[in-house]
Amino acid sequence: MVNPKLCSRPKIHYRCIRPSDLDILEHIHVKLFPIRYESAFFQDVVNGRDIVSWGAVDTSRPDHQSDELIGFVTARIVLAKESEIVDMLGYDSSKSDQTLVYILTLGVVESYRNHGIASSLIREVIKYASSIPTCRAVYLHVISYNNPAIFLYKKMSFKCIRRLQGFYVINGQQYDSYLFLYYVNGGRSPCSPLELLAAIVSYMRSGFKSVAAKLCRSEDRKISRWSMCKESHSLVSGSHNKRNLSVERVGYECV
Repeated sequence: MVNPKLCSRPKIHYRCIRPSDLDILEHIHVKLFPIRYESAFFQDVVNGRDIVSWGAVDTSRPDHQSDELIGFVTARIVLAKESEIVDMLGYDSSKSDQTLVYILTLGVVESYRNHGIASSLIREVIKYASSIPTCRAVYLHVISYNNPAIFLYKKMSFKCIRRLQGFYVINGQQYDSYLFLYYVNGGRSPCSPLELLAAIVSYMRSGFKSVAAKLCRSEDRKISRWSMCKESHSLVSGSHNKRNLSVERVGYECV
């Protein structure tokens, strides 16, 4: 089984996981994760039953190991309206077909870490999600003490949107989980800070326009009254008329 020691730079190839990977896939999961998965899960993965998956192999290894998994990622498609993050999507109830891709498991054999394999596997998932027109995001849970995974997702522009108390129960002990999200295909939060700022600016502009329009109407009325006074030969000095006309025109042109 997998316990390789790297003697040279690996040549990593990515492919779909298949039935022949069943034993090694289960072995790596047992070795890497404190959570135990049922055999039905692995059968679904290798047979592609409602689960999509990608594996990483090192083709520079000896022939009998060159196609053996040293990393993997598994995921499934879920309906957005039935997910726990529907409130983070700006969900349109009229579009009931909107979907998400949820990452189930991601792992790399210890001796192959720090070679960018996990990042490449995540990019495969993002590329897959982006190819689905109805998909709006990729999301996943990370146990709160897994700092390397948290750093990786943040580096890949995933957003940590909430902390879930006691999400995992391992050997009778509760552990918190972080929920990470990566938007695709125009997916977005209901109201981002940028959208809020744009709304405020728009509101201020509309307010300024309203004040300006009122000033414009006020100046128009003043000019109209001045014209009526002139036509009725009211007793106003010529110099005074000239000053008022100059002021009214300046105000009008500023509007």
